[in-house]
Amino acid sequence: MNSVAKMLMLAGVILFLLGLLWQTRGKFFPLGRLPGDIVIEKENVKFYFPIVTCIVISVILTLISYFFRLFR
Repeated sequence: MNSVAKMLMLAGVILFLLGLLWQTRGKFFPLGRLPGDIVIEKENVKFYFPIVTCIVISVILTLISYFFRLFR
């Protein structure tokens, strides 16, 4: 099996696990509702910008990629 096929299968498994985590995220950790996320509510408009959530996800993905490169 070539490396592209292995990488696609690994990406599929990771996406599947992230999907399961997304379904149960409210029970374990409040991603999307962290302190620092910007929410502006007016009469007919709700503006939501999850800045802290984006930073947390970025740090987690950076650490994961660092460990993949470290053990490669």
